[in-house]
Amino acid sequence: MFMRWNWAVVLLLVLPGVGGAQEAVAPEDSEATVHRAEEAISGEEGEAQPEEEASAPTTSDSTPPMTNLLRMDAAALALLPRRGEGTDEGFVQLEPMVALGKGESFRLILGAPVRLRLWGGEEGAGLVRKEDWDTLSDWGQVVRLFMVGGDTPNSVWLGMMEGYSLLSGHLVRRYGNRVNPDYRPAGVIATGTLGPVYAEAFASDVLSARLAGAEVALDVQHVLFGRPPVPGRYTLALSAVHDWGRVVGAARPMTLAHVDATAVVLRRGRKGKRVEAHLLGGWGGRPGGGGAWGAVAGVGVDALTPTVDMRARLEGRLQRGGFRQGAFGPDYELARFQVAGPASVPLAEASFPEGYSAYGEVILSWDAVRLSGMRQRHLFLSLGVEAFSWGRVDVDGRVEAQLFHRDLSLGVGGLATAMGQSGARYVISGEARWRFLGGNLYALGQGGTLLFPAPEGTLRPGAFAAVGLGVDNAR
Repeated sequence: MFMRWNWAVVLLLVLPGVGGAQEAVAPEDSEATVHRAEEAISGEEGEAQPEEEASAPTTSDSTPPMTNLLRMDAAALALLPRRGEGTDEGFVQLEPMVALGKGESFRLILGAPVRLRLWGGEEGAGLVRKEDWDTLSDWGQVVRLFMVGGDTPNSVWLGMMEGYSLLSGHLVRRYGNRVNPDYRPAGVIATGTLGPVYAEAFASDVLSARLAGAEVALDVQHVLFGRPPVPGRYTLALSAVHDWGRVVGAARPMTLAHVDATAVVLRRGRKGKRVEAHLLGGWGGRPGGGGAWGAVAGVGVDALTPTVDMRARLEGRLQRGGFRQGAFGPDYELARFQVAGPASVPLAEASFPEGYSAYGEVILSWDAVRLSGMRQRHLFLSLGVEAFSWGRVDVDGRVEAQLFHRDLSLGVGGLATAMGQSGARYVISGEARWRFLGGNLYALGQGGTLLFPAPEGTLRPGAFAAVGLGVDNAR
């Protein structure tokens, strides 16, 4: 049986003009879930309002009101085997959620899915899917999102990490902490600034010692000539990331460090438009791992208009002694158990060939109305590609689109690792949602592939599928 029907039961307790519900989500689609929850409590889903309306004060003293949301979802979810490995399983998924928000500076969303077994599973399998709650880290999923400070330089963010890059991105690049569908931690990111210094620190799991790091950037122009009118034109940065290696199977602690220099060589902007180009270079290595080092040089471009936000980067990279830039990347939580490619061993036992690579990344948001205040875009594209001199190619990305007055939403994401070699790894997922009857009802479909870590340290291929209906008052 390939597809099952699902349904949504929604209970809402909201202030006027605020509310929303969400469809059942597959294990690796929870980023979209958090985005829709944020839209619900900030009242930003749907067509954009005119600028003069959007900027009007919300209260007499311009302090945004506190909004709240209470919701319950119920759905049927099917987890299916691939290549004859394992058995199919079906669940009723119950997902309560409570959310609070105040303007752009505060968000709190609590709630987690509970899956009650309908069929399948190994002999003696319990009513609740045990893999969802069998470690302390899994309880981190209860905190869907906690944010204080918003987009300001001093902020704290707690929840799911998806596509995360640590500032320069030469150690942590497009990392996700829930690529493993049986591991659901909450990560934390904190940023702060003091004079010419800007810092960012993160931990991939607040309930377990797994992966943590920080990067500190120094504004050189500020140090030499005082506070500049536009900060960050010339910067030096130092980053370090440590993996404690605490995971089932073969794993060893690892520490990487990187030094970066960035110079903005072009900056133009007027009437809501801005273009910036910068040159970058850096060197990194593994402290105590003699001969493990790498170098990078490249160029980046940022462009911003009222309807387009685009960031692009092109780099040349050199790897020696097993070190590589972006070592903690989108495939990292799966590579802990088994690397992609011909080796088929855990990451701790794998060697990385010496050579060089070309890396390119583009992140594009476009909206036909305006970008300000809108989290849902008419088009969102995020794509990263790295091609190595010895024949390997890694690709990961996601594209989302809204069509027909935002009534139709489409999203496709994928990860392809070690293409061009035997043992290449592919993971893909997609979602479609069609709103009708005024937009409060919608039909949805979801599907994709998964990789489940097995006790012996290998990865068991699986898939998920769902079709159903949902209801909300987001419009």
